[in-house]
This record gives sequence, C-alpha cells and structure tokens, in this order.
Amino acid sequence: SRQKLLELVGHMGMTPRELLREKGTPYAELDLGNSKWTDDQLIDFMLEHPILINRPIVVTPLGIVLARPSEAVLSILPNPDIVSFTKEDGELVIDAQGRRVA
Repeated sequence: SRQKLLELVGHMGMTPRELLREKGTPYAELDLGNSKWTDDQLIDFMLEHPILINRPIVVTPLGIVLARPSEAVLSILPNPDIVSFTKEDGELVIDAQGRRVA
C-alpha cells in the first residue's frame, strides 16, 4: 500500500528515488531518471509497477534496511553472534573468528 511503502522508505532514511530499481524494469521507458517526477509520483509508479521497487527490504525488531548488498542485513539481525558469513556468490563477509572481511 502507499502508506506501507512510505513508512518503509521513511524508516530506511531513503527517498523514493533512491528505492527505484532500474535494471529489468520499465524505468527508462517511463523516463523515471527525469527530475521532473515528484516523490509522490514516483511512489505512484512503484505501486503501479512493483518491479520498480528495489529489494529485498528486510524488517526486524532492530530496524529496516534495503539489503543491497546482502550483508547490509547483518546490522539488523537479532543474532549478534554470527560467526562466518559467506554470500551466495562465495564472497566471504565475516571470517571464522567473527571479523568482517570487507
């Protein structure tokens, strides 16, 4: 819904434009890179074409983030004792000692 999307954007400290996804969407066809579009209009476009919403948006009791890159979600996971985390592409993010690699 419009209200939920605005709530998520607000909690993430983003603007609707920052939440727009370009690749594989009608972004260019709709000329959404044009600064003439207001935040309200961009929200309208996202509601009409949900593929325009960058994702995933992850919500936990500790916060809300756009998990791009995927390790951004680590800051809001309720388990602070994560030891060793490797992304789906094989990139190591947290080593076996619990230290961030990158």
